[in-house]
Amino acid sequence: MQAPLPASPQAGVEELKIGVISDTHDYLDPNALKLLQGVDYILHAGDIGRLKIILDLERIAPVTAVLGNTDDPDLRFPLTATVQLGRWKFLLHHIVNPRAPTEALADRIAKEQPHAVIFGHTHQAFRETLNGILFLNPGYAGKPRFGMPRSLMILHCKADGLQPRFLPLSD
Repeated sequence: MQAPLPASPQAGVEELKIGVISDTHDYLDPNALKLLQGVDYILHAGDIGRLKIILDLERIAPVTAVLGNTDDPDLRFPLTATVQLGRWKFLLHHIVNPRAPTEALADRIAKEQPHAVIFGHTHQAFRETLNGILFLNPGYAGKPRFGMPRSLMILHCKADGLQPRFLPLSD
């Protein structure tokens, strides 16, 4: 279910707060719901699980989601999505190698010219600017397992730039 995009912010509104989550794998941590309260929009970078995860997130804010490699295609989310939020453009795709994207993804990035590429899959938080584009992975938000650190991200979109803040999900 693709939520309608919010209108561009009115003059004077300089900040958006975006919740970024990935790899929920059919588990939406109650702590994640608390941490996402107050965001203007949510981006889910794949490996969602059931549709109920997105419906629960939509109770907080509009959501754009992409399919991950473990998702059922019947969820009917795209593999790649571009979202314009205010003056900021984001490209979402689940599996991304920031230093060596596939040819198709590199072409899409060149065409779309996003400010940031949001991805998941690795289960590790990541932040790096490459060729002027910010690549971000919020980390793994699914059920605790193997002592892996879990996190999500709040992305502050301000007049002077994008400021990601990784938030741990305690076990």
